[in-house]
Amino acid sequence: MLQDRTGSRVPEVTFHTRSGHEWVDVTTNDIFAGKTVVVFSLPGAFTPTCSSSHVPRYNQLMPLFKQHGVDDIVCMSVNDTFVMNEWQKTQNAESLRFIPDGNGEFTEGMGLLVEKDDLGFGKRSWRYSMLVRDGVVEKMFIEPEVDGDPFGVSDADTMLNYIAPDAPKPLNVTVMTRNGCPFCSKAKEALKAAGIAYEELLLNRDYTEMSLRAIANATAVPQVFIDGQLIGGSDKLEEWLKAR
Repeated sequence: MLQDRTGSRVPEVTFHTRSGHEWVDVTTNDIFAGKTVVVFSLPGAFTPTCSSSHVPRYNQLMPLFKQHGVDDIVCMSVNDTFVMNEWQKTQNAESLRFIPDGNGEFTEGMGLLVEKDDLGFGKRSWRYSMLVRDGVVEKMFIEPEVDGDPFGVSDADTMLNYIAPDAPKPLNVTVMTRNGCPFCSKAKEALKAAGIAYEELLLNRDYTEMSLRAIANATAVPQVFIDGQLIGGSDKLEEWLKAR
């Protein structure tokens, strides 16, 4: 039976982390004392759902969490520090704090250490998230105890909705560009001036002309997408921004 430890203090554990070429011991007191911290814990680094959904969305929404009083967001897994450090790099998630619960002590203390022998994982963390204020658990979102790896309540949006239900979500913006394109630069500058973060996809690095035709039904760049909608080039983006 998975435990909901809302209202309890987090377990006292020392995590063995690696910074550069040195070992650095980090305690739960270092992480939680006097702070408001969001923790999300997951079955394993580099695993599909964890890498494609769980970490990226917390990373994207980190500025909003900060705006609403969260000091740190901790990603925790029953993995060693070398694995967690490399995973953080591949996720470009320097704004999050990756904590290795290598021996599973913290996860066991939370009552959420489970057997994953069927996958060859051994003991791992059940997927959950929690809001911790000064070492005391205020709220937990624990995935339902069903077969597989459910992912429906420990996500970043659910946690943000709990902390700040009226907070507007950031736009999801992608700009398809190529090197040396003045209209691409114009579109990017317009987005920056509007305070809108975006992801850039570069021709022949991230996509090909075939992809451009298949995705945007176009042969010219830039092509701007916002929340799943094709806006078009820099002129269409300008119109969209004026109409906001």
